[in-house]
Amino acid sequence: MPWNATLSLDYSLQDTKTVARFRHDGPLRILQSLYPEGPGTCHNVLVHPPGGLVGGDTLTIEISAGTGSRGLITTPGATRFYRSLGESAVQRTSIRLATGARMEWLPMEALCYSGCLAENHLTLDLAADSEMMGWDVTALGLPAAGQPFEQGSFCQRIEMPGIWLEHARLRAADELLLNSPLGLAGQRCIATLFFAAGTGLDRQRRELALDVARQVLSAHALKTTAGATSPHARVVMVRVLAPLVEPAMDLLKQVWHVWRRELWNETAPPPRIWST
Repeated sequence: MPWNATLSLDYSLQDTKTVARFRHDGPLRILQSLYPEGPGTCHNVLVHPPGGLVGGDTLTIEISAGTGSRGLITTPGATRFYRSLGESAVQRTSIRLATGARMEWLPMEALCYSGCLAENHLTLDLAADSEMMGWDVTALGLPAAGQPFEQGSFCQRIEMPGIWLEHARLRAADELLLNSPLGLAGQRCIATLFFAAGTGLDRQRRELALDVARQVLSAHALKTTAGATSPHARVVMVRVLAPLVEPAMDLLKQVWHVWRRELWNETAPPPRIWST
């Protein structure tokens, strides 16, 4: 029987404190709100107790941030898409920001086990003067454990309607896409970090975001398989290919740190769950 779950998470600014409230159905919830940066920014850990999805499972996550609120969301571990007997396992996340809100969507990686039929969708709706940073990290198979991605497929979609669309379907049988120099070139981890805004960034700020990201990339071990670009005035992104999750995640965290400093004039204390 499919195991479905939904979570609605709403942030609002009350005086000078961002407060999170949530409603859930099924095994999907958040842990206690934390304020390591002070009351203005609320940190939350999103938990899915079963630890993974099989064919037929659906997770639906709806996040909204009210005017002037600031939130950061992460997860305690990877999202695991296990082998399917025929139905797809689907995770759908939508993030909506009101005027002046800021959000950070920083989940751990998605692991696609061989034989999975998985879909991961992220949709962004940003009002004027709102901004967010987020990332998406996906690993095909478990190469370090000797479990390659030999069967199945993974569909990934990141969308900011009318502004930006990333859509890919990776099939284990597509050797040309997975191994060609014009495809994944034999790498099995794909990662994207983005800075998105509800109002177009001025040229100077866009160039700053690109320059500081490229400085990090140029000093990293993955510099030959990573790049920074701006496909629209409201989006700046870093894309990475890596053999494993760990170096890709290390690179994204470094860019996230400098973007926070340069674009928001804020430090980047890592969520406590990352060090446990």
